Amino acid sequence: MQNAGKKSGLDSGLPPNSAWNNAHDHQRCIEDAIVTAERICRERGARLTPIRGRILELVWESHRPAGAYALLDGLKPAHPSAAPPTVYRALEFLLKQGLVHRIQSLNAFVGCADPEHAHRGLFLICDACGDAVEIEDSAIDRAVAQSATQLGFALKSRTIEATGLCRQCSPALTAAATTS
Repeated sequence: MQNAGKKSGLDSGLPPNSAWNNAHDHQRCIEDAIVTAERICRERGARLTPIRGRILELVWESHRPAGAYALLDGLKPAHPSAAPPTVYRALEFLLKQGLVHRIQSLNAFVGCADPEHAHRGLFLICDACGDAVEIEDSAIDRAVAQSATQLGFALKSRTIEATGLCRQCSPALTAAATTS
């Protein structure tokens, strides 16, 4: 996933913490997300309970958006009495703290790559492998805001979800990458 505020990485290689970067250290990605979440919650006076922390960890276990029932299945071994409301309450907390994003089209959740500042999500979701990468592009943000203003529309929130094929799943992109 892309850190917000940085260049999108699409024209100059992928960011180091991107699921689509071959040099990506996923275990470090998870550890960094948990350490950052603990610090943010501590600074905000919010309580990252063990269950909330475990849900966040489960979200970060993959760069594929995770649904609430899949998260519940991952939570059950350590918390056998956990029920759907447990997961939904934890997700609500994580959303409020900006630690996860909801992928509306999939009714699923992904970890936020840059929870330290408010930003709008732009997600590239691979139709083949299911990975989702968060990017930020100020030109897109400006264009949406400008269009909304011109139409007299007051934006409350904005998330853009684009689907297609990542470079690992697209034969054309994979072939081009191996020949360059």
